[in-house]
Amino acid sequence: MNAVLNPPHTRTTAEWQAADAAHYLHPFTDFKGLANKGSRVITKADNIYLWDSDGKKILDAMSGLWCVNVGYGRQELIDAATRQLKELPFYNSFFQTATPPAIELAELLAQVTPPHFQHVFFSGSGSEGNDTVVRMVRRYWDVLGQPQRKVIISRKNAYHGSTMAGASLGGMSGMHEQGGLPIPDIVHIEQPFWFELGRGPQPPATAADERASRDDFGRTAAAWLEAKILEIGADKVAAFIGEPIQGAGGVIVPPATYWPEIQKTCDKYGILLVSDEVITGFGRTGQWFGCETMGTRPDLMTFAKGVTSGYIPLGGVMVGERVARVLIDQGGEFAHGYTYSGHPVACAVALANIRLIQREGLVERVREDVGPYLAQRYAELAEHPLVGEAQTCGLMGALQLVKDKASGTTFDGALEVGMVCRGHCFGNGLIMRAVGDRMIIAPPLVITRAQIDEMVALIRRCLDLTLADVKARGWM
Repeated sequence: MNAVLNPPHTRTTAEWQAADAAHYLHPFTDFKGLANKGSRVITKADNIYLWDSDGKKILDAMSGLWCVNVGYGRQELIDAATRQLKELPFYNSFFQTATPPAIELAELLAQVTPPHFQHVFFSGSGSEGNDTVVRMVRRYWDVLGQPQRKVIISRKNAYHGSTMAGASLGGMSGMHEQGGLPIPDIVHIEQPFWFELGRGPQPPATAADERASRDDFGRTAAAWLEAKILEIGADKVAAFIGEPIQGAGGVIVPPATYWPEIQKTCDKYGILLVSDEVITGFGRTGQWFGCETMGTRPDLMTFAKGVTSGYIPLGGVMVGERVARVLIDQGGEFAHGYTYSGHPVACAVALANIRLIQREGLVERVREDVGPYLAQRYAELAEHPLVGEAQTCGLMGALQLVKDKASGTTFDGALEVGMVCRGHCFGNGLIMRAVGDRMIIAPPLVITRAQIDEMVALIRRCLDLTLADVKARGWM
């Protein structure tokens, strides 16, 4: 006999947690630890706020998982999904077939991306999109008669998804330790993280000295790419992939000198440049895409998350004309794809989402209004005794927690001070993520100045509570 499930409103939080522990294996989770603790059950959302099963209101400073750009509860997106579900809930893109929403979305994406992107390959997620990148990059060189060009260079502490190829492209050692990763012909260089790798033993004396130090480090970090190309052999290197701003790695904003030098190196050796825009796409940095903010001209561009504001899963790869023309004119069959490539409901929601972003001017709003205001308020948080560095770009931000502000000395990682801070955030109605001792945010693009003030006040309170906590524990 099938079990009869209780309607949601009749379950207590404890009942939800018991059912969750009994049946649901969560991503990136210590299953035993979560079962002992009990999951947080989110039941509804509106604008930039969530509510849990106990009725507690929470400010979502992470846009779900970097994705709810237009905020929760947008009726336009709900209506788009409903209409498409009634008309054509699904058909595939195999067998020389297409659906109107997929075609229209491809047209619209060609309009909002940089001009050299006129073609798109759809996937179901950013991880799948980066799997497509590996297949497409290697197919491109095969068609050109250079099959030995297989090696893709990425960066340590990068995140490009959790599939076999996506996790291999990423540079997170904890992921590589599980599953025998990376797969062959994917290598990594060091990340452009000035605070950790370029600051030196003594902090810069003045703001001008710090800018000069960052600029010098940006050029040094970019030179690591050329060194790796020469080590491998340029005739074997297929592509370099990078996030314009490392997201899951800690919202690491590279020095202004970094990406222009990376572009020069890719041009010099003829290798493809791939921009992973899963987080930075669709207005997050104050331009439609992060590559525009950083001044690069990628050959391929992965997207997901913000394309539908997370309402329905969808991802893909924008394919520049350099690659597209080879694949179309010379390539024959590309033996790759997904059941849900160009899913009509997902594409219909993406169309409504992008049109909403255009209609409300959200990209311009991030660039000209709320982005600069967040930078201003984060500069104030930089004065906090626990904060060694405060960085923002558009509506992304990071606070580096330190043991000693004067020297920039960090805490012993084993203390997990970031997790202590995250605990205070959750306890005070704020979703803020900890990456080691780096506290990060990426709020919805619809956030107002008043809501930024509310968020910053919550962050400051949680920093104060964390400071009191670490002092009480004798950690500083």
